Amino acid sequence: MPPPVRLAIFDCDGTLVDSQANICRAMEHAFSLHRHEPPPRAAIRRIVGLSLVEAVRALTPHENDVFHRALAADYKQAFFTLRTENRLDPEPLFDGVAETLDQLLDLGWTLGVATGKSDRGLAHILAHHGIADRFVTLQTADRHPSKPDPSMALAAMAEAGAEPEATAMIGDTSFDMAMGKAAGARAVGVAWGYHRPSELIDAGADVVATDARTLPQLLGPRLSEAS
Repeated sequence: MPPPVRLAIFDCDGTLVDSQANICRAMEHAFSLHRHEPPPRAAIRRIVGLSLVEAVRALTPHENDVFHRALAADYKQAFFTLRTENRLDPEPLFDGVAETLDQLLDLGWTLGVATGKSDRGLAHILAHHGIADRFVTLQTADRHPSKPDPSMALAAMAEAGAEPEATAMIGDTSFDMAMGKAAGARAVGVAWGYHRPSELIDAGADVVATDARTLPQLLGPRLSEAS
């Protein structure tokens, strides 16, 4: 009997790549179009990981749904314009991420992504770094409700053929931890992103990695050793 599929689902922004500068820049531009003072960058970083409408709703809770959807649309357009005009900063992989993905594959893990990005945004960043072929399942805000709803994690498990007890949700925000727990998966926080380790633990993280290279050890042994 083949061993069970072991699935590691990664968040993108703040976990795989450091994209905060571009997210903040596009959000500031969107606010300026509405003649609103943009929130501090620290506040913008707090909502990274949420789907876009939920993110702007969290930033402007006093505004109505029409405003939230208009601001979200302007953010998407601002990001696209900045990219096409080559005005975005590099969005580097965090230190050790590429090697860690390859090591997990060598250890028999199946990899996926669950992100508040759009399909287009995720495809661009994975292609840019040449890592798209590492992942067998890609779940985005285009097809799912916002984190912490478990929809993305559940869809990733279904597509990969993995059970919750053999799945880890890896992310840098409390939204990722809550989503993983809601899906019945292990919640693995990373300390190099946009929420503090204490917040990840409060949201249900089973463990918090301080370096990407420690993830294979934290996630467990080879499949043959675990079966």
